[in-house]
Amino acid sequence: MEYLVGVIVVAVLVGVPAVVLWRVMRGRRELGTSPAERATFETLHTASMAGPPLRAGLTADGAERASRHLRALLGSSALAITDGERLLVYDGDGEHHAGDAFQHAAATLKDGRTQVLTIDCDLLECPVRHAVVVPLTTDDRVVGALAAYGPNASAGLVRAAQEVADWVDSQLELAELDRSRTRLMEAEVRALRAQISPHFIYNSLTTIASFVRTDPERARELLLEFADFTRYSFRRHGEFTTLAEELRSIDRYLILERARFGDQLQVTLRIAPEVLPVAVPFLCLQPLVENAVRHGLESKDGVGRITIIAEDAGAECRISVEDDGLGMDPDRLRLILAGDIPSTGGVGLANVDERLRQVYGDEYGLVVETGAGAGTKVNVRLPKYHPGVSAR
Repeated sequence: MEYLVGVIVVAVLVGVPAVVLWRVMRGRRELGTSPAERATFETLHTASMAGPPLRAGLTADGAERASRHLRALLGSSALAITDGERLLVYDGDGEHHAGDAFQHAAATLKDGRTQVLTIDCDLLECPVRHAVVVPLTTDDRVVGALAAYGPNASAGLVRAAQEVADWVDSQLELAELDRSRTRLMEAEVRALRAQISPHFIYNSLTTIASFVRTDPERARELLLEFADFTRYSFRRHGEFTTLAEELRSIDRYLILERARFGDQLQVTLRIAPEVLPVAVPFLCLQPLVENAVRHGLESKDGVGRITIIAEDAGAECRISVEDDGLGMDPDRLRLILAGDIPSTGGVGLANVDERLRQVYGDEYGLVVETGAGAGTKVNVRLPKYHPGVSAR
């Protein structure tokens, strides 16, 4: 049992995916065939199988899917997992004790201490005679309990139960981080909507109103484009969309802006068909185009030109949004992207940059080329495939 505890600690630190562990196990003849080595590989594999179900949080479904693997790690006769209000799962021998499992965890849920209990049972063949109950915590709060049942409560079982509970805690912490990340991304999308909607909605409705008397059919067409644009921008589901959908929304936006500015706004698009199905963060490009319109037209006299390019680059998709406006002081731009000063002309640049880095890593942030009087070019690199990113 002491050896098993050590292996569990290794599993926590290593965090190796199940597929990798399976390959390691299949290749264990090359790595060695001693009983200790085989036990290490098998324990790591078992721990990796228990992890994913718990990444959704402490739920009945996740606990049920993880319980068999956790019981295998403990080597106990039975195992129970509760949250703060109910029993989530009882797995193993002595099913008739399941009805009392939540009561067994009551003291641990209350004070957060490990409890060793003696279980009364009239069935001579039942192996459940003792229980080791340990707390499950998240952010230093007791959120549930894990109980390991067996014929005796050895020091090894107590320590193993505590180590497994600590490992479960780490998975629940990761689940909470995932939820926090999702809430943050949703908040950032809401912030983007708040940034782009008042300015754009007012100008669009004013433009549409100007056509109502002079060209009713044109006003009707623009109103439909406006409805489709707002329907996409204010949708309430999905962190990701396809590049095709994002570009379609941008096209509607530009139709409305061209109705407002006429020939003063010139737009060039060059899009490779191969990249249209690529999944991208929702509303990651529209703010860049709105920023280009403001810089390319509102901040200068005469014609404003905007160029949007999306290219296939092997494992990546490369996108650029360029305008020939007044540009920006690079030092001021750095402060905007760092969030140190508010962006008066760069709608959502810092927001989009932060979201890209959160999803793909720091190497995928915005790269901006600009200078006073030199226009602005925003470059975006996106991997075609990335874990956890899909347009559903």
